[in-house]
Amino acid sequence: MIGKGHSISRTRESIAYGWNQEKDAEVVLKEFLAGDTPQEIAEEFKIIQSQNNRCINNTLSFVVSPTIEDGKNMTRKDLGEVAMRFLTEMSLKNHQAISFVHRDKEHTHIHIYVNRISMTGETYKDNFIGKRSQIAADNVAREMGLTRVREVQQDKLLELKQHRMEVQNIHERVLQVRPKSLDEYIKRMQEHRVTVISSFNKSNQLQGFRFEFKGINLKGSEIHRSMTGSKIVLGISQNNSFTKLKDAPKSLQLASNTIQLSTGFINKMVRDLVKQTIKRALDTGVGF
Repeated sequence: MIGKGHSISRTRESIAYGWNQEKDAEVVLKEFLAGDTPQEIAEEFKIIQSQNNRCINNTLSFVVSPTIEDGKNMTRKDLGEVAMRFLTEMSLKNHQAISFVHRDKEHTHIHIYVNRISMTGETYKDNFIGKRSQIAADNVAREMGLTRVREVQQDKLLELKQHRMEVQNIHERVLQVRPKSLDEYIKRMQEHRVTVISSFNKSNQLQGFRFEFKGINLKGSEIHRSMTGSKIVLGISQNNSFTKLKDAPKSLQLASNTIQLSTGFINKMVRDLVKQTIKRALDTGVGF
C-alpha cells in the first residue's frame, strides 16, 4: 500500500474531485462533518479554519492506494477502516476529515481530505508530510495484513534482476558471433526480441544505448557494466580491425549514416583501451 500527501488551498475544488460520481466515488469516512455536498463540507472546513487566517494551505490532501489485488477484495467497510487507521497514524483524529474511494480504474484508491486546523484551533505541521504519509500507509498495511510497499519493491527487484540477466545473456550470445558493425549487432539483438535504442545528446552525438525487452526499457549500464555504450562500440570496432586498436574511434556507421560520438563516450573508450593494454602487459609478463 502506498500513501501520498501534501497541503492544498483549494478545498472545495479538491473535495468536488473526490466526490466525482463519474469516478464511482463512495464516501467511506466523515469526521466532525454533517454536509452532503462539496460546498457544504468546504464551508464547515472554513468555519474551523477561521481560527487561523494566516494559514494559506489549510487543507491536507492524501491518496492511499492498496495494491491492485488487495483493492479488488476490499469492501467499503475495509476501505473506511484503512482511512480511519491512516488518520490515526498521522495523528489527525482531532480534525475534520472526509474520505472517498474511487473504483473507476483497475487500481482502487482512497482520497482523504483533512482540515489542517484541528477542532481546538492548532495548525497541523506539514513538514515531510509526503514521507510521513508513506510510513503511515505502510504501518496500516502491516496492521491489516495487506501488501506492503517493501514487499512489492522486493518482487519488482527480483523480476528486474531476472530480466537483466536474460538481456545480458542475449547480448553475450550476440557478441560470440563477433558482429562487424553496430547495425549487425542491433539486427542480431532484434532477432532475440531485444530492441537497441541509441541515445543522443543535444549536439546529436551518440552517448549510449537503451535496451527494450518484454516491455521494460533500461540503460545498458543498468543491465550490466559490460553493456555500456563505450564497451559495445569498442568491442565491435575491435572485431572489425585486423590489429589491436590503439586509439578510440571518434565516429561509427549506423544505418548508412556517420554518427559522431560524444566526448564522454570517447573518454570511456580510451580508459577501456588503457585497461586492456595494462591487462595484456600483465598477462604476458611485459615489464617484469
